[in-house]
Amino acid sequence: MRYRRFGRTNLQLSTFTLGTMRYLESQANAIATIRAAVDRGINHIETARGYGQSEVFLGAALADGLPRDRVFITTKIPPTPDKSATARAIDESLDRLRTDCIDNLALHGVNTAEHLAWIREPDGCMAALTEAVAAGKIRNLGFSTHGSRELIREAIALPAFSFVNLHYYLFFQRHAPLLGEIRSRDLGLLIISPVDKGGQLFAPPKTLVARCAPLSPLGLNYRFLLSDPRVTTLSLGAANPEELDAPLAWADATEPLTDEEREILARLDRAERESLGSDRCAQCYECLPCPEGINIPEVLRLRNLAVGHDMVGFGQYRYRMFENAGHWFPGRRGHRCSDCGDCLPRCPEGLEIPRLLRDTHVRLNTDRRRRLWGDDDR
Repeated sequence: MRYRRFGRTNLQLSTFTLGTMRYLESQANAIATIRAAVDRGINHIETARGYGQSEVFLGAALADGLPRDRVFITTKIPPTPDKSATARAIDESLDRLRTDCIDNLALHGVNTAEHLAWIREPDGCMAALTEAVAAGKIRNLGFSTHGSRELIREAIALPAFSFVNLHYYLFFQRHAPLLGEIRSRDLGLLIISPVDKGGQLFAPPKTLVARCAPLSPLGLNYRFLLSDPRVTTLSLGAANPEELDAPLAWADATEPLTDEEREILARLDRAERESLGSDRCAQCYECLPCPEGINIPEVLRLRNLAVGHDMVGFGQYRYRMFENAGHWFPGRRGHRCSDCGDCLPRCPEGLEIPRLLRDTHVRLNTDRRRRLWGDDDR
C-alpha cells in the first residue's frame, strides 16, 4: 500500500480509503470488513451520520480492539444554518464512534449557494465547527460536494477547509481544472465513488471491456486517478472483505501513465467521437442555464457514454436520479424540453439540443410502469 500526504492536514493516508455506505449488512460484517481493510494497509475510514448505522459499527470495531492509532477517521455531517444543531451533531458522532477526537470532519454535500451562505453565517455551522476544533474534538475540517465547478471554487477558497471530497473520474473530467487549484491551496483530495458513480465499472459492458484491453475498465480508471499526484486517496466502498481484493490490486500503481495506457485512453476518445459523430457533446456547459431546469450537459454526458461506449446500464441508473435526488443530483429530465431554443445559439458545437434531449430520454428513461396509471411524467 502506498501513502500520500493529505494536503495541509499532514496526514499520510493510504491510496485507498474504506468508504462505509455499503458494509451495513450487520455489525459483525462491518467489523470484519474494517479489520480486513486495515490488515491490507488501509489507514483511512470514511463514514457519515447519514450512512445508517455506519458510525455505530465503526465505533464497535474500535471497542472490539481495533487500535485507534492505526486508523484516521473522517465523518460527515450536513451543513446547516444552526450552530447548536451542528454542535449536537458533532457530539453525537463522537459518541457513536466511541472516540474523543475526529481526525477529519467534512460538511456533507456543500452543493448549493445556500449551503455556502450557511457556512459563512456568523452563527451558522462553521461557528460550531471551529469551536470543536479549538476544543480538540476535531483535527481538520473539509467538505464533500456534488456542486458546480464554480461553487466548488468558492468553497475551496474558504480558509477553514483543509480537504475536499470530489467527484472526478475518467468518465467525468469536468472538475479537472480544479485539481491544480486544490493542490495550490494545499488541500487533501479524496475522490468519491470512483467505481459506482464513475461508471459502474464493476459491471462494464463488453464494448468498453474490449476497448480498454489489456487493462480492465476498473483498472484503467484507477490508473488514471492514481497516476495523478494531486489525488491523495480513492474511496473504496466494499460491502464485505472479499470486495477489497480487486481494487487493492491497484493500490501500488501510482507511477505515471505508460505509453500503452495513454494509447488506450486515446483509443477510447477516438471510439467515442466516431460513435457519436456530430452529436457528441463537448461538455462546455455553455447551454446553461436552461429555462426548463434541465441539466443539459449531464443529460448529454449520459448520452455520450451510452452511445459512445455502450454504457447504457450506467446511463439508465444515473438518469433515473433526475427529479428524485434534490440538490444531490439536480436537474430535470430531457423530455421536459419545450423547444424554446434558448440554448441553441450558445452551443459552440451547433448541436440540435432539443432533439438530443428527447433521444436521451427515449434511450435511458426506464420508469415506464407509471404509464399504467396514465402518468407519463417521469
